[in-house]
Amino acid sequence: MQPTRSLSISRRSLLRAQAVFGITLLGSTVAPSSAHAANSTRIHQRAAWQARSPKGAVRRSYGRPKRLIIHHTATANTADMSLARAYSLGRAIQNHHMDSFGWIDTGQHFTVSRGAYVLEGRAGSLASLESASGMVIGAHCYGQNTLAIGIETEGTYTHNAPPAAQYEALVELCARLCRQYRLAASEIYGHRDFNATLCPGAALYALLPQLRSDVDSRLGDGELPTESRIADADVTEEVWEDLETFMPALEFVRR
Repeated sequence: MQPTRSLSISRRSLLRAQAVFGITLLGSTVAPSSAHAANSTRIHQRAAWQARSPKGAVRRSYGRPKRLIIHHTATANTADMSLARAYSLGRAIQNHHMDSFGWIDTGQHFTVSRGAYVLEGRAGSLASLESASGMVIGAHCYGQNTLAIGIETEGTYTHNAPPAAQYEALVELCARLCRQYRLAASEIYGHRDFNATLCPGAALYALLPQLRSDVDSRLGDGELPTESRIADADVTEEVWEDLETFMPALEFVRR
């Protein structure tokens, strides 16, 4: 499958992002020893990071997703690897998406912090994954929101790769998603594969072949969910499903 690019939009303003998150976008990329080890992709529920309730109904697709799309948050490569920092990040992203962009909720399905903590993003994402009952429709990649799970990776990975523990947590999360949704590891893409954007940063994008290989090795010959539990997505792209990402904040796709 050869993805097509869409949208040519101006790059996200670094000053705006700095103002929103209250942090500098350039920082250390060295992984401190305090980063916790990835552990079987424990996903911290929205209640844990004190997520706000969505402003409207979150739509669902009852077919299985076709692919995973990797993003970076374009925020600081912080040295704070704590769980508290991860929770703060979840709130900051949600506030930005809801208050600055006018979206109903945070746009991504899952977030992987620099400290290797995995957070549930958009409401219903974890329940859908655990029940293998389709996916909630996100707001993370124009043209792909009814078809793809969006994963935000905390940091700016234009020049530096993610810390080892964060990368390991990303591998484990992708393997879990692929196993549950019966996806091949080859169906892991970067945001720039579909939109005219720098996301997920050149360094992280260059790691995607290794990510696919590492995820594939985790899948092995393990038992997958039965076909009767989850069907292939038969939804077609609807023009209005992407208005949430397109209309309020065009610059979001140019990170």
